[in-house]
Amino acid sequence: MSQVILRPFRWADVPAITAIYKHYVDATAITFDTEAPGEPAMAEKFSHLVQLGHPLIVAEQDGKVLGYAYASTYRPRPAYRFTCEDSIYLDPAATGMGLGKQMLTELLAQSRAFGFKQMIAVITADTANSIAIHEKFGFRHVGRYDAVGYKFDRWHDIVHLQLAL
Repeated sequence: MSQVILRPFRWADVPAITAIYKHYVDATAITFDTEAPGEPAMAEKFSHLVQLGHPLIVAEQDGKVLGYAYASTYRPRPAYRFTCEDSIYLDPAATGMGLGKQMLTELLAQSRAFGFKQMIAVITADTANSIAIHEKFGFRHVGRYDAVGYKFDRWHDIVHLQLAL
């Protein structure tokens, strides 16, 4: 097996990205989407990121997409334009390999280069591994919202973590 490479997004990645995201929608509360978007919706979302020039990274090994990460504007109002929110999704078979750490390292570098000044992580509170990786990178807890997402017949809390870029 060859080494994992991190590279820019390509339009041909949309089917793999859609499949990865579908897993998290269908099987976890990591995302509060309750129905997985199809390829056209994911292509539209990524088209917007591409148009804005926001960081958008794909992890690949031997031609297979193992995950993706992006930083997008935290909120749509103009005053938030220097604050981004990060998202990282890995193929379930690619977890536990240190890939999340690699992707977050590159995402932080690209976000700084883009001109973002703050990064916010919005994480389902019981997702300990995601919280832990952000803490290792220096993110600090800045808030918690109790019972704001209802999925799989129960309420979920979210935490906000923040890092100055």
